[in-house]
Amino acid sequence: MTAVRAIVFDFNGPLSDDEPLLYEVYAEIFAEQGRPLTEEAYLEELAGNTEEEIIRRWLGRVDDDLIADRIARYVGRAADGRTVDDDVRAAVRYAADHVPIGVVSAATREEIDPVVAAAGLAGLFSVVVSSGDVMQGKPHPEPYERAAELLELPPGDVLAFEDTEAGVASAKAAGMQVVALTRTLSPERLAHADHLVPQIDLDVIRRFVP
Repeated sequence: MTAVRAIVFDFNGPLSDDEPLLYEVYAEIFAEQGRPLTEEAYLEELAGNTEEEIIRRWLGRVDDDLIADRIARYVGRAADGRTVDDDVRAAVRYAADHVPIGVVSAATREEIDPVVAAAGLAGLFSVVVSSGDVMQGKPHPEPYERAAELLELPPGDVLAFEDTEAGVASAKAAGMQVVALTRTLSPERLAHADHLVPQIDLDVIRRFVP
């Protein structure tokens, strides 16, 4: 394994344990649109994709008003930082003391910034690549390629934490080492990652950044 010189975290899932909350919001909106969504279908078909792709796949169209509504509902429920647990907060602070860290996400800055601030992690991230910073989202490699450029490091020196197939595919295609969390999808679906862990905590981070 190449020495880790930076760590980047996907926002939804690894950093913010919010996949159940995201499902809840999407389920509400899609039910209102006359196309109910089960949690199984969300995890099987939609999780990890861009906002536009999720709505297009489920409703057959992209609707800017629905995107704005989904973001507003998410921020209203997560902006207090409750989705970032104490283990993740400690792990992120430890990582930031040793290497540059970043966020690479299909979420918007409108979602990321208040959660990170409320969790007490504002100012720790050297780079943030959100949906508005790229032309093509995950599973395309552009988000992670952009992060490597901003970090001024070869992608192979960067470790990415992900929790979906789309995210793992994006980071691997960019040339990064990938740790996948198995709390969202099964280990079998994340088999292309370099390492599998159940959660992020200090012990996990210390495996890669002593």
